[in-house]
Amino acid sequence: MTTNADTAIVRLEDVRLAFGQTEVLKGIDLAINKGDAVSIIGPSGSGKSTLLRCINALVTPQSGRITVAGTRVDQLTRESERIALRKRVGIVFQQYNLFPHLTVLENIVLAPTRILGVARQEAEKLARELLEKVRLSDKANAFPGQLSGGQQQRVAIARALAMKPELVLFDEVTSALDPETVGEVLWVIRDLIRDGMTSILVTHEMRFAEEISDTVVFTENGRIVAQGSPREIFHGNDNARIRQFVGGLSGARGSVRDGEGI
Repeated sequence: MTTNADTAIVRLEDVRLAFGQTEVLKGIDLAINKGDAVSIIGPSGSGKSTLLRCINALVTPQSGRITVAGTRVDQLTRESERIALRKRVGIVFQQYNLFPHLTVLENIVLAPTRILGVARQEAEKLARELLEKVRLSDKANAFPGQLSGGQQQRVAIARALAMKPELVLFDEVTSALDPETVGEVLWVIRDLIRDGMTSILVTHEMRFAEEISDTVVFTENGRIVAQGSPREIFHGNDNARIRQFVGGLSGARGSVRDGEGI
């Protein structure tokens, strides 16, 4: 899908970030339309996760512009402004970060009631709907420690969706999972994307990225080396480095089709 920078829900322009003497982002330009799924791939240390943190105002770049749904993220200075942004932009991390002393239902209900001021009954109703969506209806009263890693990650996704975000960021959400539970998490993400959720995924799941993405972005050494359709990146690319990277990872895990495992 062609992206018009003037109508993009997310736009990054010459974004640069360094930690001390280490340049992490070296001039990132990227535009994403509402409803698009964008996968960011590339070797470890190429700035992928840092890019997501910049979009969600967890990290502020030294220069450049970041605009999310009309908000200049790079100019947010007050914590209240950052919290307001995070009501609209959800993020799911590698680690589930669930509260171990709360049930699954309580983990999902907590933010909508405390941050958005949603009535308890309404928040619980939505939480149960989301648990059904992620295939965990029977785990509402379980505690995180009673769940598998894949189940905990699905709860984390439901918790992010409970804030009704305009955009969801997925930061290598399967990297901490064993191969048997990767498929159940990817199935949930694929369904969200089919429903039109605007999503940015940092992932090493090459086949999955090829299957669900409108655009694939390849990063290395803090720069975007290439971006295009899955076909262009995975099958029509003449960059030897990208072909080597994709070829090295594509056979590690499979895709998810209609709920099947990897």
